[in-house]
Amino acid sequence: MAEMDKKVQILDDKGIGRAITRIAHEILEKNKGAKNIVLVGIKTRGVPLAERLAEKISQIEEIEVPVGNLDITLYRDDLSEIDQDPVLHGSQIPVDVAGKVVILVDDVLYTGRTVRAALDALIDIGRPKVIQLAVLVDRGHRELPIRADYVGKNVPTSTNEVVKVRLHETDDENMVIIEN
Repeated sequence: MAEMDKKVQILDDKGIGRAITRIAHEILEKNKGAKNIVLVGIKTRGVPLAERLAEKISQIEEIEVPVGNLDITLYRDDLSEIDQDPVLHGSQIPVDVAGKVVILVDDVLYTGRTVRAALDALIDIGRPKVIQLAVLVDRGHRELPIRADYVGKNVPTSTNEVVKVRLHETDDENMVIIEN
């Protein structure tokens, strides 16, 4: 008989909220405020996280931070393995990124390949002054030399574990779980 899959919750709704608040403060500290910042969420779950960060920064600094979203489908290095006819959702960034501090936002940082694809997609849109990376969870196991500037929670994992981020906006609940 196979061992049952185990699920361990590592962040609940309040834990996610605290992580967002901490990341927002770290962003403001590192960039000396919110001027010239653009948050860009990597589809799918990076988008609501970017929106939450923008809302938190707005509460702290009383300034609106533009939020965009990035579809990296065509930039993935595993596209041919995933789908012969990929569905494109398009990227939407409400301001010119040239000369701005662009903060890419994603849910989980793992191998670094998603971030590499996002960097390629972003550079095709414009030339930011600086690109920074914010992630809710960093689980390690990098295959590329990429690191996050802002991390909600570092979670050491094994390669056979799966980290799942579930957000109200996409999944009707807020939690981060590890499945074995």
